[in-house]
Parts: sequence; structure tokens; C-alpha cells
Amino acid sequence: MKKLLIELFTWWNGQTIGTRFFTWRKGIRVGEDAFGNVYYKDRTGARRWVIYNGLAEASKIPAGWHGWMHHRVDTTPVDDGYEPRAWEQAHRPNYTGSAVAYRPKGAIGSGESRPAVTGDYDAWSPGN
Repeated sequence: MKKLLIELFTWWNGQTIGTRFFTWRKGIRVGEDAFGNVYYKDRTGARRWVIYNGLAEASKIPAGWHGWMHHRVDTTPVDDGYEPRAWEQAHRPNYTGSAVAYRPKGAIGSGESRPAVTGDYDAWSPGN
């Protein structure tokens, strides 16, 4: 029951009820990645989509599946025997808006002060 309510009222938790119905009617399962995301296409191959395992976050799609999702290649990584290259990094979640997000020196949330102004630039202040 809880899963049905989640599918009815949220779009960021896996799939919606509409996506479930569309996938049931027209979807052909083509594979699954290491994160548990499941990939589908329609009968013509013109539409491709993913059902995320957990929160819907596009950065969770690995490089091999990204090429297939965006029609860069016609074969799935499963069919192609895709192996990640040595220089490819493992997935890291998108930390934007969280306490561990990257904040450059001088940003309000970083706790550090902005570097002193140098060169030909003078910072504006009221009264100048």
C-alpha cells in the first residue's frame, strides 16, 4: 500500500503510476546496471527510459548506459560487453544543497573569508 501511495504522489521515488502503466504496456526491458536501475525501450526503439532504484537522480546512470540512453550508440552495454575504462570514476551522489556540498573559498557557507581584492579592481561599498 505504501509503495502505491508513493507512486501516486511522488515522481522522485523510482517511478510514478503512469510510468509503471506505460512500461507495462509498451516497455521492453533491455538491461540493468550495477546500481539496480532498469532500462527500457519501446518496440520501435525510438523511446528509451530508466526506472531508478531509489531516488531519481540522473547522475546515477553509468557512462555505458548514458551513451545508450542518449542515442549515441544503438547497442546496450550488456550486448556490447562494455567495460569501464581505468580513468572513469565511480559514481558519487549529487551533494548540491547539502552540508557536504563543495563551497569555494569565500562562499557564504564555507566559513572562510573572501581573499583580499588585488589588481585594478576595487570592491564597491555604499558611500563611494
